Amino acid sequence: MPAVSQTTQTSPAPLSLLVLGQDSDPHSERGVECPGDLPEPSDPGLVARARAAKEALGDRVFVLGHHYQRDEVIEFTDTTGDSFKLAKEAAARPDAPYIVFCGVHFMAESADVLTSDEQTVVLPDLAAGCSMADMAALHQVEDCWDDLVEAGVAESTIPVTYMNSSAAIKAFTGRNGGTVCTSSNAERALTWAFDQVGGVEGEGKVLFLPDQHLGRNTWARDLGRDLEDCVVWNPHLPMGGLTLEEIRDARMILWRGHCSVHGRFTPEAVETARREIPGVRVIVHPECRNEVVALADEVGSTEKIIRAVSSAPAGTKWVVGTELNLVQRLAKEHPEQQISFLEKNVCYCSTMNRIDLPHLVWALESLVEGRVVNPIVVDETVAEQARTALDRMLALPGERSTD
Repeated sequence: MPAVSQTTQTSPAPLSLLVLGQDSDPHSERGVECPGDLPEPSDPGLVARARAAKEALGDRVFVLGHHYQRDEVIEFTDTTGDSFKLAKEAAARPDAPYIVFCGVHFMAESADVLTSDEQTVVLPDLAAGCSMADMAALHQVEDCWDDLVEAGVAESTIPVTYMNSSAAIKAFTGRNGGTVCTSSNAERALTWAFDQVGGVEGEGKVLFLPDQHLGRNTWARDLGRDLEDCVVWNPHLPMGGLTLEEIRDARMILWRGHCSVHGRFTPEAVETARREIPGVRVIVHPECRNEVVALADEVGSTEKIIRAVSSAPAGTKWVVGTELNLVQRLAKEHPEQQISFLEKNVCYCSTMNRIDLPHLVWALESLVEGRVVNPIVVDETVAEQARTALDRMLALPGERSTD
């Protein structure tokens, strides 16, 4: 990072924060409460052990770190990024037999799908999952597809799954003619999908999994279409809780899933930021609710948020609607700007934060001793079908960086 004059440093934003685990907002989306405290920083002795283990392993290990990881983990990663970028980075290191993925389970699965059979992907803590990905179980999605067949619309429906989904859901999408998307190429993926069934102006449909907010925002904001064309499929209700008429009239069938972090952000938080920080720019992730996205100045993937903030002139004021570890890191790296968290409720990605330095040290030291702990292995058939869906995404027109 280029040196920054301390004279340009601004004071912290005046937004008050509710301490994690000590307060809550009753108006937040259900299922996104933040119970408990973030674990205490690791024993300093672990830092030396992590360095020693990495040095001992050398080029035999490649450590990936998602942007939402805490700094004590990021310090020992070889590269950082969003989920698909990291999976591609792993595939680009075929000489590294061990890939240690500091992220969540679906990310490690994607890395296993894209890397060679000679490489082993390790997830330091198997409890590091993703609540959004878990909201779409394979049997639920297959039941939904059976219902769409019964409704007579499956032949004119293309499944599109967000990268934040299990390998099993990606495989389902692959074998049913669909594709995968990321938060930055969702518009291209939806355009491609609708082209398979008569175009956006036609009568075909997309079944969008598992994040309803990204699907809704892409349809309405990026494609300029009517929100009334969207219905939400509830996997816990017969026929998704919809009537045959609603299913047949819909263009976007949105799975009832959401991100437990991005679902917290509210229109009231945006209004508070604008009132309390004159001249502020609001930038949010497209996993946020539509009413939040509609009020933001900029919307984009984590990589886009990083680029926007990093390239802004000194003195720019931002409130950022994405995971708190990243927002705090951006504020630390860019003291010449005023950067703060959008929501008054402090919420880390609790499952992502299960990858801490003790777990990373354990995984690395085990490899030094010749033991592989927590390997992530995707069934060969599932992996092949998931690769089909991923290959369709990589073949999208204009596809380049996809996070």
